[in-house]
Amino acid sequence: MPKIAARGATHNATSRRFALPEREADGDWLDARSLVDGAPPPLRTSVTVLTPRTILTRNSSPDVPFSQSINAYAGCEHGCIYCFARPTHAYHDLSPGLDFESRLFAKPDAAALLRAELAKPGYRVAPIALGTNTDPYQPIEGEWRITRSILEVLAETDHPVAITTKSDRVVRDIDILAPMAAKGLATVCVSVTSLDAKVARTVEPRAPTPERRLAAVAKLAAAGIPTYVSIAPVIPAITDHEIEHLVARAAEAGARHAFFIPVRLPHEVAPLFRAWLDTHFPDRAGKAMAIIRSLRGGRDNDPDFFTRMKGQGPWADLLRVRFHRACRRHGLNLDRPMLDTSRFRPPKGPQGELF
Repeated sequence: MPKIAARGATHNATSRRFALPEREADGDWLDARSLVDGAPPPLRTSVTVLTPRTILTRNSSPDVPFSQSINAYAGCEHGCIYCFARPTHAYHDLSPGLDFESRLFAKPDAAALLRAELAKPGYRVAPIALGTNTDPYQPIEGEWRITRSILEVLAETDHPVAITTKSDRVVRDIDILAPMAAKGLATVCVSVTSLDAKVARTVEPRAPTPERRLAAVAKLAAAGIPTYVSIAPVIPAITDHEIEHLVARAAEAGARHAFFIPVRLPHEVAPLFRAWLDTHFPDRAGKAMAIIRSLRGGRDNDPDFFTRMKGQGPWADLLRVRFHRACRRHGLNLDRPMLDTSRFRPPKGPQGELF
């Protein structure tokens, strides 16, 4: 597969689950230019507005530490090749490949929908997770500011929130997050998968550099916000040798906690990932997939509860031992901050005042 500048996927994958066809050329001047000068047309990013009726997503998975979440965006311009959320784009009749990272959706009514949900008399408080599917601080947040509007509602109602991101844009909201954290209402997890700028640029082509993310960890920690570093995913033969160094840099930046997840390749992610390996790491592609299959019980992916986030077998055991020893060495994970659900008060306004 050819390399596509600043994009993760090498092509637009089809979906046998949804009979998604190969995408045809748009037929505009950019496609015509590619025929004239031989260069591939630049892949432009588009944003379409979604108007859902509700904004909270609830789950009962035993593998994740939250029961409700909000995703302000669908698709993610960071373009991380391993992203487990890629298959969700097929629900929009779009490809989990290049479409996922270039044809995005935004939910500008998210804050209003959240306010209405929190005002319902039967609402039961539990921490809300942001960034569980696609990144709440991907580049378009700079213009749309939907994540910030959600945080404003949560701050107003003293509602706990847990954020996961691989962007330093989160520091722009420290003015909201720091006062929330002082009340036990906010934590932030910053994902750093590699300290090698070249590898990071290949694996996560439009995400901020590792150094910018670690600088964000330092700023968040200095502001008194409990901060995690997520080494997720660990990619065998590509990034697994960095575990100890990543833990050390996380502690140095001021993170109090860390965790890791072996790479997961659900549905259409597996063929996209294989094509990416063949393109960018042909010398290690076979070794990487052999280890991944060992971690996943002989399959490209293990979808089962209790094992899908941890992996299994000797490779998984080795990763766990290395990670836990590194955390002990650097004083991470000595405690676990609990988010406070006792402070919540329903939002004010026409709906809130009815109850």
